[in-house]
Amino acid sequence: MVDDIKRVVLAIAMALITAISAQLNFKVGPVPYTMQNFGVMLSGFLLGPWYGLLAMLIYTALIALSLPFAAGGGGLGVLIGPTAGFIYGFAISAFLAGLLRRIIWRTGAPRDVIMLWLSTLIAVIPAYLLGFAVFYSFAVGNAKMLGWTDSVAKTFDLNLSDPFLIVFTTTVLVFLPQDFFVDHLLAVLVYRYVHDMIKQRGVEID
Repeated sequence: MVDDIKRVVLAIAMALITAISAQLNFKVGPVPYTMQNFGVMLSGFLLGPWYGLLAMLIYTALIALSLPFAAGGGGLGVLIGPTAGFIYGFAISAFLAGLLRRIIWRTGAPRDVIMLWLSTLIAVIPAYLLGFAVFYSFAVGNAKMLGWTDSVAKTFDLNLSDPFLIVFTTTVLVFLPQDFFVDHLLAVLVYRYVHDMIKQRGVEID
């Protein structure tokens, strides 16, 4: 019972860390660059699949309560808007991150670190796919949103004509390098540090 309470408290803490990481953003249009994936991955790594998922559900609930914890602010409007899919996908991604950490992590050796880092490419898929799907449903038939995605694609010297490919590129592919090489790598390194620190105190991570 005590352990469960501690994990719920940690889940709340990770929801708040994710909220803080969302504020570290660079707005390039409707879909900003943020550090949210750091909080998502670290939630799964530290708390395991179920409590990692709980942390993201708490994060989503806090946004629903109008707390400005998303990159775009807070309130129900954020959760039914064009970027809502990313937020809903975070819960599944945190679950997968926790599940993959249980499978991969053994002693914290360099191999564990590298494999856990690579596994984030799998864990992040739900956030990307839901984010893309919801944004695409808003963008189809919306000249302004499609114009934004096209301008972003051209910024990267990508001359695409298919709206599906343009939206996928500008809501997923352009964010992948920053997520993988910054957010995900930082989450793995912080997890390794915290894991070693609490292990020295005789505490085992779920």
